[in-house]
Amino acid sequence: MVYWELKIVKMYRIVFLLFSSLILVNCSNKKAEAIALPYYNEPDFTPIFLTDKSEMESKIKHTIANFSFWDQDSILISQKSIEGKIHIANFIFTTCGSICPKMTTNLKIVNDSLKFHSNIVMLSYSVTPWIDTPTVLKNYKAKNEISNPNWHFLTGSKNDIYTLARKSYFAEEDIGFSKDSSEFLHTEHFILVDKTKRIRGIYNGTLELEMQQMLDDIKTLEKETY
Repeated sequence: MVYWELKIVKMYRIVFLLFSSLILVNCSNKKAEAIALPYYNEPDFTPIFLTDKSEMESKIKHTIANFSFWDQDSILISQKSIEGKIHIANFIFTTCGSICPKMTTNLKIVNDSLKFHSNIVMLSYSVTPWIDTPTVLKNYKAKNEISNPNWHFLTGSKNDIYTLARKSYFAEEDIGFSKDSSEFLHTEHFILVDKTKRIRGIYNGTLELEMQQMLDDIKTLEKETY
């Protein structure tokens, strides 16, 4: 998803909020609760806006699949570990000399703003898990001066990581959805997932200005109740 496409999604969101506000003002007898952030069901990232949370179960079918991977401290991190929490996912490798260092630097901006928020978890999956052992990831985390215990660098089965990235997170959008683990995975995207394991945002991890938008969206998600 290129920069201007992300901006179009944000424009849709603003228009939707204005429209929803008019509905709520003119139909005060209705108890529909506008949901500020869109949901994403498909790898083309077409935004789906809901006006009532009761619609969620019937209209938003896609959720992040269960997973289980080792982090930099050789602790097994699974869906159960982050149950009921908001999380941010990205995909890197420690020997990357192009976009990964910038992505890690930018995610640190978010990390520094949220380090005291125990309900926010960051998951950085290695796309070269045969190289990035827990020890390598531990050194990478230390090298980047990351101390937040809620930021996990994950490694494990290549096939499992690639499948999760492409089928659950839509990490490469629709161009990667049909690929298998024989084709290398590389993406600049950060994916924001809510407490119910549903995708709520996609951001260009190489752009610092996108981090403020993600922080604003996280604050919105923190206020949502289920």
